[in-house]
Amino acid sequence: MRLSECYVPTMKDVSSDVVVASHKYSLRAGLVRQNASGLYTWLPLGLKVLRTIERIVREEMDSSGFLEILMPSVQPADLWRESLRYDSYGPEMLRMQDRSGREMVFGPTHEEAISDVVRSSLKSYRDLPINLYQIQWKFRDELRPRHGIMRGREFLMKDAYSFDVDFEGVMRSYENVFSAYFRIFRRLGLVPIAAKADSGAIGGSISHEFHVLVPTGESTVYHDKRALDLSKNDYCTTEEIASVYAATEDAHDPQNCGVDPNDLQVSKGIEVAHVFYLGDRYSAPMNVKFHDKNGNSAHALMGCYGIGISRLVAAIIEVFHDDVGIRWPESIAPFKVGIVNLLTTNEDCKTTAETIYAALADSSLYDDSTDSPGVKLARMDLLGMPWQVIIGNSFVKDKVVELKNRANGTTEKCAVDALIARMQA
Repeated sequence: MRLSECYVPTMKDVSSDVVVASHKYSLRAGLVRQNASGLYTWLPLGLKVLRTIERIVREEMDSSGFLEILMPSVQPADLWRESLRYDSYGPEMLRMQDRSGREMVFGPTHEEAISDVVRSSLKSYRDLPINLYQIQWKFRDELRPRHGIMRGREFLMKDAYSFDVDFEGVMRSYENVFSAYFRIFRRLGLVPIAAKADSGAIGGSISHEFHVLVPTGESTVYHDKRALDLSKNDYCTTEEIASVYAATEDAHDPQNCGVDPNDLQVSKGIEVAHVFYLGDRYSAPMNVKFHDKNGNSAHALMGCYGIGISRLVAAIIEVFHDDVGIRWPESIAPFKVGIVNLLTTNEDCKTTAETIYAALADSSLYDDSTDSPGVKLARMDLLGMPWQVIIGNSFVKDKVVELKNRANGTTEKCAVDALIARMQA
């Protein structure tokens, strides 16, 4: 895409209350714009990144045996009264009435809604397991939204729900999602720690949070130094999960963690996902029942599994940035290549830039502006495309272009044909 045809409103500076890198660069690089406290519009480059993460999440959830659905954002308050959460959830949940006076809520989560859907058709143990997920915007009226898209009031989330006959079945679903999350994070270039955590307002007796370790993280994680190795597995069993200690601050038991003090590490992280074993926390009060092999009535056992897609954008920027801008991993960059012609009045350079752009149009952002070379290079560093093709004096002298690796800052000179072949590979 040509820069002249793309809406990329970059900013030179941000206000002094913007303190974390992801907040600063998401604004400066024109990924988002704030409409109100904790509410953001996603602009073209930011939305491209968001959609790429969605695609990766969908691929891994689909391959794990989950089917995508889409539930309404607005839910009847009566469902929340059935689950006994309406009064206890707190002011984070947006409550309203429709024109007929019926009480409604804007769903901060969807355990009630999915339970209502499944109970309408569940009859027999033969109908189970049922594994469903959705990707949808949520709203939680945070008291103090902060750090931009890292902790906004509205956020994009993938939430999945499993219904099983027995505990062993739920644990298989739990393992499937646990492993899928590690594969998702690896594809995004992230190395998370899965830490035992408190279940909070969701409920349930078993839960793990996934944290991306960064010095600016809001959460404290206590973990065995081997915990990072778990994320290298394509599939994790419950035994493997339990064998490596990691816990958030509210779940950490210093007396009984069982880790040699020399191996226990304390890290800061950003929570990007959470998985829960719910048991019959929702299925019992909401009567999600089936008939077992003996013809007896039983409640389905549930698990729920959330991953913060918009928060992942912030986490990725926190991990992949430097003093001048973002350094996108190639797997999720809005464009693979940024093309910069520094000599806009030179016809040979203009022709070469157009030739490269024509060959790489779908994967490139071509800065076709007449701005100064310094402005163009600084803007491309800010936007963070993994590769920069720079057409300037080297082409005039030697008919070669410069190829810059944004991740490490190294440059090399390439013939145009070789460059195109390499970037198309």
